[in-house]
Amino acid sequence: MIKYYKMKNTKNLLYLLFLVSLLITSCVEKQQKQTIVNCNNNVNIYYPPSYDKSSHSPSFAVLNEPKKLQKLSDSSSLKVAFSELFDRQIAQVSFGSNIDLYGTGEVMGDLIRNGKTVKLWNTDNYGYGKDNGQRLYQSHPWVLGVGENGKSFGVIADNTWKMEIALGERITFSSEGPAFRVIVIEKDSPQEVMKELGKLTGTIELPPLWSLGFHQCRYSYYPDERVKSLVDTMRLKDIPCDVIWMDIDYMQDFKIFTFDSVGFPDPKETNDYLHKNDFKSVWMIDPGIKAEKGYFVYDSGEKINAWVKTRNDSVFLGKVWPGDCVFPDFTQSKVSKWWGGLYENFMATGIDGVWNDMNEPAVFETEDWTMPDSNNHLGDENIKNDIHLRYHNVYGMMMVESSRKGIMKSNPDKRPFVLTRSNFLGGHRYAATWTGDNNSSMKHLKQSIPMSLNLSLSGQPFNGPDIGGFAGNATPELYAHWIAVGAFYPFSRAHSTKGSVNQEPWSFGQEVETVSREALQRRYRLLPYIYTLFWESSNTGMPVMRPVFFNNPSEKYLRTEQENFLLGNDLLIVPKWSENGQIPSGNWRNVSINGENSLNHKYHPDVLIRPGAIVPLCNPIESTNSFSLDTITLLVSLDTNSSAKGILYSDLGEGYQYQNGEFSLVEFYAETQNGITTLNAQIIDGNSLPNNTKINIKLILDDEVRNSFGIIENAIVINN
Repeated sequence: MIKYYKMKNTKNLLYLLFLVSLLITSCVEKQQKQTIVNCNNNVNIYYPPSYDKSSHSPSFAVLNEPKKLQKLSDSSSLKVAFSELFDRQIAQVSFGSNIDLYGTGEVMGDLIRNGKTVKLWNTDNYGYGKDNGQRLYQSHPWVLGVGENGKSFGVIADNTWKMEIALGERITFSSEGPAFRVIVIEKDSPQEVMKELGKLTGTIELPPLWSLGFHQCRYSYYPDERVKSLVDTMRLKDIPCDVIWMDIDYMQDFKIFTFDSVGFPDPKETNDYLHKNDFKSVWMIDPGIKAEKGYFVYDSGEKINAWVKTRNDSVFLGKVWPGDCVFPDFTQSKVSKWWGGLYENFMATGIDGVWNDMNEPAVFETEDWTMPDSNNHLGDENIKNDIHLRYHNVYGMMMVESSRKGIMKSNPDKRPFVLTRSNFLGGHRYAATWTGDNNSSMKHLKQSIPMSLNLSLSGQPFNGPDIGGFAGNATPELYAHWIAVGAFYPFSRAHSTKGSVNQEPWSFGQEVETVSREALQRRYRLLPYIYTLFWESSNTGMPVMRPVFFNNPSEKYLRTEQENFLLGNDLLIVPKWSENGQIPSGNWRNVSINGENSLNHKYHPDVLIRPGAIVPLCNPIESTNSFSLDTITLLVSLDTNSSAKGILYSDLGEGYQYQNGEFSLVEFYAETQNGITTLNAQIIDGNSLPNNTKINIKLILDDEVRNSFGIIENAIVINN
């Protein structure tokens, strides 16, 4: 019999009492002694005395266990205390004063999380209306703290069970499951904390280049002729775009791994048409499987006892789009393998990427829009048999891991692309994410910046919201503002719901169409820089989209900035709706990416380049299929020493040859001697770029741009 960790009828009342008790006194808590394990790289692990490893093993968040030190110490500036209150297991982290807190994953609200409470129980949250947006589709039991001098710490509650995080004078993790361990990282800067988090949880795999282009989606593009018309119009209007998405209406009666016999009778022909026009396709797969004999997915899963069970050991049935559905139990290795195998014929139709949606899992006509937390997961020798209260928050993560493995087996020579709605800390290893069903509103446009930043600060660099907003109707002005800034999200996709106004770039008239084209031209010219940032993230865990305070973590005035943001270290994005936004010290100069003049534009955000930076651009393109580095444009902004540097990573953008040395990592550096500035390039790693690679230099000055030209094998004198 599985012990059922759940509060009874008094659960909500007792939790309110718990919150009050945190503010008033801790005397009612049953204090517990702990075990501290010191590890390399200023990482400490705190274990409560009642810790049962089997209740938390394997860790879903931690991929690489930190190495224990032989010599133990207690030099941490943070204190961790464990207790039990009202059947909840509590871990509290005391951190001193004047600390700004970030992270906690996918949440609405301000960038700084001090004073907030977050519920970790993944939920389908249309329009973010449930729990004021403090409980969304993902759970990240992680907090980043930054002190006055920039010294920083990170805290992982290594716990998948239902939990809350309260960020007051202390960080309080309160779980409905058994006692859990806490991992604390302490470093000299938030960047070093993020890198250590990347070592512990793993980093993203380098994505295919096409996934960094622009994506166009709607619920739903139907039938296939509408998809082809969309493709034709994109190319006719010269709108840079790489990917068209298929929502659930492509399926036969919403049954996954099937195709509608009327609307999509020949998916291979549809995908071939997209590929001929330099597009990729992404198709949706949900976890809910129609319980119907004769349906091959249901029948094959039934043969291996693949389904999640009720507490009484009968198969759980829940209503989703197809009607009564069963749900794969991904805690079983055989089920994960079976699920992955379903992708073989699916991907053989020419599908390029997969979208795993509704995987909290969402279940209709239930109290909390999901399956009961008493449901039973069978598990096996790798993952223990236990209740849904333990595995709910990682259900989506297990699903996308299984999907990714199956897709890789089906297409072993291609890098997989998977997008997920639900995930958990560490799930970035398997899938990119978007922030779910937002609204077409200026509020949600502005909220998308701190939301994406805190996801980035929680280890998920490949993220972004629905451009234009999913729910409701975007206005021309809103869409123009959103596409203008959305071109700089790590994941850039427009998406809208069924029944809403069309939200393609040309849907709002000529002015917005022009804004959209120009915005996406900016993104595509920046692809060498963006791809380099993703390479960096895959190696170090650093986010692609960064808060402004990353430029100088010791500067307190930058800590609250949540409208402006950094793209990497070298570009600062300033939306036109930003009011009194903070800019780091130094001579950040406005730069034109593709000939646009943002200073006099009502929609295009200003792009400021860091003094001392060199940013690489490619030629204008409409698809990554045309991506080339035969000619490289370098934006150069000299610092006070009249010098600058930047790096460029490049490979084929697809496949795994880069793992065998087929890549180039180049450093460009500009130095000034005797009043003459010269630019040189040197190979840091990998192969040299062709000697005849053309280099166009744009020296960004305060009131003008000066151009110089050359080839990469020669030093180039910059006209300054």
